[in-house]
Amino acid sequence: MGNKLYVGGLPYSVTEGQLEEIFSQHGTVQSARVISDKFTGRSRGFGFVEMGSDEEAQKAIQALNGTELEGRTLVVNEARPQERTRTGGGGGRGPRPGGSRNRW
Repeated sequence: MGNKLYVGGLPYSVTEGQLEEIFSQHGTVQSARVISDKFTGRSRGFGFVEMGSDEEAQKAIQALNGTELEGRTLVVNEARPQERTRTGGGGGRGPRPGGSRNRW
């Protein structure tokens, strides 16, 4: 078990300060981050919270997963490690799959 938690189903109005306040009732919060859209700056409805210990993280999951906040149901579970590389869509780099770039 890790101490970094994924928090989904967040109301779009929730700030990082509010997220930290909610989780601090269940232990020490090392960091709280609400993920926002890079173009609009608007919340994407999820975030990450890092608790002080694995035990505090487990306590927060048990206390908050499935609870309601401003009409939305929270999903709280252990965060999965971030993938380092992305695959797919070349975006014009190199030949197209299944064929040559030259039309004639």
